[in-house]
Amino acid sequence: MKLHQLSLFLENRPGKVKMPCKILADAGINIVTLSLADTQQFGILRLIVKDWQKAKKALEVGGCVVNLTEVVAIDVEDKPGGLLKILDVLEEAGLAIEYMYAFSSPKSERACMIFRFEDPDAAIRALARGGINVVGSVELFQRIGA
Repeated sequence: MKLHQLSLFLENRPGKVKMPCKILADAGINIVTLSLADTQQFGILRLIVKDWQKAKKALEVGGCVVNLTEVVAIDVEDKPGGLLKILDVLEEAGLAIEYMYAFSSPKSERACMIFRFEDPDAAIRALARGGINVVGSVELFQRIGA
């Protein structure tokens, strides 16, 4: 139930975000969701794609340094307070969130949040005990029509 996320370290200069996006577009790979976090000199572009192996290879051939990370996709009610139940479960289990980002799909009344934990398996177990739906890759890609 873990997803593979590709992370790229990029210089914080004009055109540096465009390059990996072009590589993926040229390879026919759609980006499901992404997050960009930056500092003054560098940024980390995090990507979820359906065919992560093909994307990783294309990016590496294109000159990118790619790191593979396991993340957890979690169903969130797309309404005020939808995230609170998840945060309560994680806090009760003593689990810290390294980072998170979200996206929604017009085909679903729920949002999906991508979480990075130090121990994703412990997080998945705690979320299951708390009645929180962890979304697997097949379900996620079916939802968005990928």
